[in-house]
Amino acid sequence: MTTTAVVPNDVLRAVRIGLRLSQDDFAKALRRAGAELGEPNEASKRLVQRWESGTSKTPRGVYARALERVTGRPVEALGFALPVPTARVHADGKGGHDMETVATGSTSAAVGAQPAAQGSEETFSGVWLSRYEFFSSSRGDSYEGKHHVVIVQHGNRLTVQSLPGASSNPDSPLTLDLTVDRNVVTGTWVEQTAADGYYNGARYHGAIQLLVEPTGRRMAGKWVGFGKDFDVNTGPWELRLVDRSTSKAALERYSRPPE
Repeated sequence: MTTTAVVPNDVLRAVRIGLRLSQDDFAKALRRAGAELGEPNEASKRLVQRWESGTSKTPRGVYARALERVTGRPVEALGFALPVPTARVHADGKGGHDMETVATGSTSAAVGAQPAAQGSEETFSGVWLSRYEFFSSSRGDSYEGKHHVVIVQHGNRLTVQSLPGASSNPDSPLTLDLTVDRNVVTGTWVEQTAADGYYNGARYHGAIQLLVEPTGRRMAGKWVGFGKDFDVNTGPWELRLVDRSTSKAALERYSRPPE
């Protein structure tokens, strides 16, 4: 039987020392960051020791986001052994998105890329900014649609609903029905356009697939849908987290058109 050697995380240790923080102070800073982000964590001196010794190799999302806030660096640059080393979603220049490895500059398509682990304690519930782009053949130009949406998670299912009055296009409610498979999100979308708008109340629907970034705060990918000329169109779509809360106050705060 072979055993995997424990490799100390000297990068994280160096970053912490550079911030002139003891392990205990670093843990306190992580707890403060979690509170500021609206997602409290239980960072302790012992946890920091486990990270730096290499005993614990991958932080859960709630800690990854706190680490980024405290250090000012992406979690991939802190010496952790992530499932997709230094992976970030980036536009491929062709309307799609790829996973890019920052350390080497190489890219791999979504198909075949090893998905990042999604901790069982993680949740995508909250208020997100949805933004997609589409080409209007009748107007000969590209446009974008933006909505503030609320995501409610039940197991691996995500129910997404735009908030009242929270669309860049008046009276165009948006819904998505999604399934999470580690860092791949797949599902369907439906948008009902305004009766007195440019599209005269037309109902559009289609499929969507997104990749989730390691911190769990952004999803990016592509939509597929039909056009009025019996054609199938596609374009980029992304979701960005704006608030972890789904309280009544939070939903009322974002029931307005995105800026």
